[in-house]
Amino acid sequence: MDKINHNAYKSKFNSVDELENSLGKEIGLTNWYTMSQDQINTFADVTQDHQWIHIDKERCEKESPYKTPIAHGFLMLSMCSKIMFDSYELNNIGMVINYGLDKVRFTNATPSGSKYRGRVSLMEFNKNPTGAKYKIKVIIELDGKEKPACIAEFLALAYKK
Repeated sequence: MDKINHNAYKSKFNSVDELENSLGKEIGLTNWYTMSQDQINTFADVTQDHQWIHIDKERCEKESPYKTPIAHGFLMLSMCSKIMFDSYELNNIGMVINYGLDKVRFTNATPSGSKYRGRVSLMEFNKNPTGAKYKIKVIIELDGKEKPACIAEFLALAYKK
């Protein structure tokens, strides 16, 4: 059984073929980030989702089971882009593009001010004539919490140079 890594690290792959060798394995773990209320408010403004559970501290203290504002689920999902950039690097390719998502679950709330990090694994890998299509699993862990904030399966297309 694999030992779970607790220290941040970033994998670097010099080709699509090297990435394939990590199929079924964890390929990166980020440092801890802090989810600030400013980030939550900015996301609320951009998405026009001003639900009180995200932006109204006083009401949250009185009415919310979390007693503080929480990040939007889609904000946490959007942080997966940074998490992937910080956890693995794929070199000597033309480009990598987002192909979509297979499954996303928001399994825990992310309170304002909490710390989170991303754990990234390569779930699937399929070579094709132009490069490869692969699936990355991102688990967003919350500091001090057993259940993660988000578990998402991202599909990506890597194109050869």
